[in-house]
Amino acid sequence: MDAWRDGWTDEGEPEGARVMPHVRREDRYGGRPDDRGRQAYPGGHPQQGRTHGEPPLPPELDPRRAGRVPRQPQRDPGYDGGAPPYRGGGGSGPGRPRNWRKRITYGVLTLVVALIATSIGTYFWADGKLARTVDLSTLPDRPPVGKGTNYLIVGSDSRDGMSAAEKKELHTGSADGKRTDSMMVLHIGSNGDTLMSLPRDSYVTIPAFTGESGKHYPATTHKLNTAYSWGGGALLTQTVEHDTGIHIDHYAEIGFTGFVNLVNALGGVNMCLPNAIHDTASGADFKAGCQEFTGQQSLEFVRERHAEADQDLGRMRNQQKFLATLAHQAASPSTVLNPFKLYPVLGAGLETLEVDKSMNLYDLSQMFFAMKDVSGGNGKSLTVPISNPNLPTPSDGDAVAWDTTRAHELFSQLQNDQPVTATASN
Repeated sequence: MDAWRDGWTDEGEPEGARVMPHVRREDRYGGRPDDRGRQAYPGGHPQQGRTHGEPPLPPELDPRRAGRVPRQPQRDPGYDGGAPPYRGGGGSGPGRPRNWRKRITYGVLTLVVALIATSIGTYFWADGKLARTVDLSTLPDRPPVGKGTNYLIVGSDSRDGMSAAEKKELHTGSADGKRTDSMMVLHIGSNGDTLMSLPRDSYVTIPAFTGESGKHYPATTHKLNTAYSWGGGALLTQTVEHDTGIHIDHYAEIGFTGFVNLVNALGGVNMCLPNAIHDTASGADFKAGCQEFTGQQSLEFVRERHAEADQDLGRMRNQQKFLATLAHQAASPSTVLNPFKLYPVLGAGLETLEVDKSMNLYDLSQMFFAMKDVSGGNGKSLTVPISNPNLPTPSDGDAVAWDTTRAHELFSQLQNDQPVTATASN
């Protein structure tokens, strides 16, 4: 049984298949068998026991790879087995992430452009409502331009546009023409802001002037309010400059109607009173303590004087306090940042406001913010020093006489933007 078939050896392969140790045969692909095996398998391990020239088995049929799971191609989670989803942008891999940074940038730019456009539109809308009626550049014999900026702020008793019922309700009376109800000089400078009241009954020199008819009037002595009655804001400004030596840069005036509408547009003004007030002439009837004034109540408060021990001087203190509070509330973020409140306030305030011809919205905003600073304790509020509040006059009844020495010291400090140290009436 030890015999083998012809042509077979003890090693179990045909004799013709032996390879001499010193001979290396190349296969039909031009390489050695071992090389072909390395080429067929990436791992460099040829299949053993394979006949030369036999094509390599697919990996999934290779018995030595049994138990291995072929690597599966990654698919998109939304892929349902059909055609692969289209990816825009030309990439060959999975879809690129969306560029949220670019979207946010575009959104912010759009918002900025919209805000700028709205701001520009609001500026021209508000600027168009300003009534520029007083030309300060034509005033004669003016003081030199001082340091800082000086505003002459006037509250008039103009009843223009008021019905008979409104005049009765607001206790304004029916007097013809216009008179000043309050006059203040607001100084904005490097040493803080100062709000100085000028009594309307101040006995001053009204300088020579030329009326609208062309008639020339000589200088005369009367109450300060008379200058406004004779020549409006222009003659009033000329008189203030003549008697104080302060160069007035801007003029602003508001009447009864605009005052009431402005307060109502704000939704009222919060005021705190140390004492109760009752005055039948103005209609004022308020309890002591903090309360919210409507437009009508605000007008009653700033016009009230008979309940004050010093009459007009007490009224001026109330006016200063109220206007500073009004400016503080009008310039607050709750008003400025709320368009549903800002536009009605601007409309109500600008419709009846009269200013000088060089006034712009920036100048006007500076005025309001300075008054806000005064109410917040960052400025001073005072009345021109007075020597006699009941000075008898030849034709004007009792008037208010200034303390000339202290008053001119105060005027000089304001004109030259110096710290206010002059003693003043409070």
